[in-house]
Amino acid sequence: MAGNIVGLDIGTTAVRAAELSTHRGQAKLQRIGRAELPRGAVIDGEVADPAAVAAAIKTLWRQARLRTNRVILGVSNQRVVVRLVDLPWMEPQELRRSIAYQAGDYLPIAVNEAELDFSVIDEQDTGERRLLRVLLVAAQKDMLAGHLRAAAMAGLHPVEVDVNPVALLRSLAPVAGLAEGSEALVDIGGRVTNVVIHDGGVLRFIRILLMGGEDVTAALERTLELDRQAAEQAKLAVSAGQGQDADADDIVHEQLAVFVDEVRGSLDFYRSQPSSTPLTKVIVSGGGSLLGPLADQLQAAVGVPVERARTLAAVPVGSLNLDAEELAQLEPTVAVPVGLALRAVS
Repeated sequence: MAGNIVGLDIGTTAVRAAELSTHRGQAKLQRIGRAELPRGAVIDGEVADPAAVAAAIKTLWRQARLRTNRVILGVSNQRVVVRLVDLPWMEPQELRRSIAYQAGDYLPIAVNEAELDFSVIDEQDTGERRLLRVLLVAAQKDMLAGHLRAAAMAGLHPVEVDVNPVALLRSLAPVAGLAEGSEALVDIGGRVTNVVIHDGGVLRFIRILLMGGEDVTAALERTLELDRQAAEQAKLAVSAGQGQDADADDIVHEQLAVFVDEVRGSLDFYRSQPSSTPLTKVIVSGGGSLLGPLADQLQAAVGVPVERARTLAAVPVGSLNLDAEELAQLEPTVAVPVGLALRAVS
């Protein structure tokens, strides 16, 4: 897919974009940016107010000086179903013809109400049977309609729709070490967290959690009776080690403990599978990864090193026209949009 393409991530609190130029199968990151969303425009990963989202997208395009309206949209919520399934080996054409019939055995939603996609992850030969490990993705059509409507109202041309967990793997797995064992990628948004486990770049596990940094803010609002801005400031102060309110400090750490326990549960589930390989590292990204105590709490819980993502190490970078401080703030939050855009060259 020659020319420029933008990966667009519509999150709970902001829209984020990464523009790649592509030429002869080579990609270069040219621009990244984000723009705030009004509260309630996106709820649990679903577009609730397409007009408000479209307005934020227009602001993003203007501020980041994005140069194309061709986008790959990302989705991640509870109406996106991602399954790794083993199917009898068959030729690619036969698999494509039969996937809609076979998908019904693995999906909790009606096939005729969903957009389906799939990719072959691996092949296995047990000696008795030859199998395909297939990543099966289904997204409910009415949910997708909200994303597509917002994009159309913003004047964009979506060329593909992808799921954020797979985009995360695409952007961060190339940066991963080559040591034996598996690695977890945890992208923490406002209300949606994507957990992906891979082994040498081969996808092994995906889980989408409806929780994130906004849960901390909401708990501060509710318990301390703060408005949203004051709650957000209190959260950031505690995260930076500058909190001056013991109650706020306790609330932040309690909420992070709940979050860490959920992530640990997902990782423990993977570890309990007979086909799992030892977990060697966790990489965190997304706005929630900037919460100061999170990495330490997660590392203590899972017992392996936890590191922050280096998204920009995954792709050649052009002149982003950002100073060091702006770049440091944006890099942890653009793993998903970079991965979305990289679909154009994968």
